[in-house]
Amino acid sequence: MTTVTLSAPDIAAAAAALDEAERSRVQTGLLSLKHPGMTMDDAYAVQDAWVRRKIDSGRKPVGWKIGLTSKAMQYALGIDIPDSGVLFDDMAFDDGAVIAEDRFIQPRVEAEIAFVMKAPLTGPGVTVFDVLNATDFVTPALEILDTRILRKDPATGRARTIVDTISDNAANAGYVLGGRAMRPDAVDMRWMGAIVSRNAEVEETGLGAGVLNHPARGIAWLANRLAGYGMAIEAGQVVLAGSFIRPIEAPSGSTIVADYGPYGTVSCHFA
Repeated sequence: MTTVTLSAPDIAAAAAALDEAERSRVQTGLLSLKHPGMTMDDAYAVQDAWVRRKIDSGRKPVGWKIGLTSKAMQYALGIDIPDSGVLFDDMAFDDGAVIAEDRFIQPRVEAEIAFVMKAPLTGPGVTVFDVLNATDFVTPALEILDTRILRKDPATGRARTIVDTISDNAANAGYVLGGRAMRPDAVDMRWMGAIVSRNAEVEETGLGAGVLNHPARGIAWLANRLAGYGMAIEAGQVVLAGSFIRPIEAPSGSTIVADYGPYGTVSCHFA
C-alpha cells in the first residue's frame, strides 16, 4: 500500500524544480525541508513525474539504477532498503569518454556491475536465480552521480535525506560500460571487484559482495518493487546493480579508472 501525502500540484512543482536545476546547473532546495512529512512514496511520485517530463521532451528510458545497497550507506540514512532510478539514452558514455565540464553540477563516480537483460523480469516473487536466467551478460560499469538538490541546506545545516535522493532520480546522471562482457554463470559476482583510481591515485577498492551479498539480489528487489506499480524490468534494458565503493568526487580534471583485474577496466575523464 502506498502512502502518497503530497498534493498533485506539489509533486508537479517539485519535478519542475528538479528539471530546471538539471538544465540550469543551479541546485534546488531540499524537498525534505519544504515538505517535512514527505514519505518515500511521495519521493517516488516526484521521481515519476520528473521521468515523465523527460520522456515528453524526447528522452528514452533504457534501464534502471539501484542505489543504497551497502549497509554503510543504509545505516547513514537510517533505512534498510535500496532505492532506484531510471536510466535514459543520453546518460550513456563510451568507455574512456571525455565528459564536458558543463554537463554536470557536482559529479561523483561509483564502481558497479551492470546487468544487460535478455528477458523481462516481472515481480512479485523474482529470485536471484530468476535474475541470472534473465541476464544476457554482466560487465564492469561506472555510475556518474549528480545532485540537482542541495546536499546541505546553507541556512539550517540540514543534510538531504532519502526522500531528496529518491526524488532526484536516485542521484543518477550517467553511466559508462566497459571491460569484459561475461555470461552471468561464468563469474562469481560476489568476488568481482575493482581498484578505483582518480588521477592515478587509488581512492577506493571493493567487492561485489558489498552489494546485498550478491549484486543480483538488488535486481530481484527492483523487479519486485516495480511490480507494485504495474511495471517490470524489460528485455534489453541495462540495470546498474549498486555500488560497492563510496562515491568518489570527480571535479574538473579528474580521470577515473576502475580496474576490475581479469574482467578489464572502465574509465572516463571529466574535462
